[in-house]
Amino acid sequence: MSKQEQVLQIEPQNELRFRGPFNVAVTSYMKLTNPTDKKVMFKIKTTAPKKYCVRPNSGVLEPNSTAEIAICLQPFLFDPAEKNKHKFMVQTVFAPEGEINLEQLWKEISPEQLMDSKLKCVFEMPAEQNESHEDPNKASPKSVTTTEANNTVPSELQKAAQEVSSCSNVIHKAVGILA
Repeated sequence: MSKQEQVLQIEPQNELRFRGPFNVAVTSYMKLTNPTDKKVMFKIKTTAPKKYCVRPNSGVLEPNSTAEIAICLQPFLFDPAEKNKHKFMVQTVFAPEGEINLEQLWKEISPEQLMDSKLKCVFEMPAEQNESHEDPNKASPKSVTTTEANNTVPSELQKAAQEVSSCSNVIHKAVGILA
């Protein structure tokens, strides 16, 4: 039996772009659209689960609905010479009628039922801006240390940053590694 064609519309289609600087968490977004009249289950996997926080990383899309997926790249030391081979895969399957136990259903799905789409990750550094035009009271993300950030960042952002840091452990457990 041949592999089924992806039913969801995925934006972007082929590449997830992350724009640096990469010494702070960088978020990219993916939009999943279900153009059908059936419920579709989705699951997002990556080749680098410790480096990304994906919210939500799985779920059910109702007929003719859309979901926005936030993909947060954890801070790291960026080397433009290093080849990036990070990839994401969006797996989908039509959901059965009635009550759904997502965890159980994903275990029971046969490979022939699965539809998938792969996206590669692209890391971009912003063009260096002329620092003389910047507000001297505004710190560049490159120059803010963790201690300084803790003293200047509003508590809501601190909580979000802590969640992003801790969610890589959750992703490692929840998301499989692509072959």
